[in-house]
Amino acid sequence: MTEKAQLNYAEFATADITASKVFFGDVFGWLFTDYGSEYSAFSNAGLEGGFFVSSTVAQASNGAPLLVFYSKNIEQTQREVEEGGGQISKPIFEFPGGCRFHFIEPGGNEFAVWSESR
Repeated sequence: MTEKAQLNYAEFATADITASKVFFGDVFGWLFTDYGSEYSAFSNAGLEGGFFVSSTVAQASNGAPLLVFYSKNIEQTQREVEEGGGQISKPIFEFPGGCRFHFIEPGGNEFAVWSESR
């Protein structure tokens, strides 16, 4: 049996690479390695990846994939996202099995956070 390919790395466009790095570093503890002024790789995120400078960013309303973080304390995470400069695009809402909220990070990309309960 051959091994199946697995997701290994995720790259995101960002309108402001510096703002994205500061936000994810401060709020989620990501670490960054710059490769020039228009690309920065991230680690300590659960999945490694990178940001590249672009005028086009990923938002679910445009059909882009939505990456979702898990948090044991969703209300605290929402406060940290807001304090870090993220804009809440969908406040915390309930769904079968938990709750979540969506946010736009300073570089323009949409992400979400979910938890089993508030």
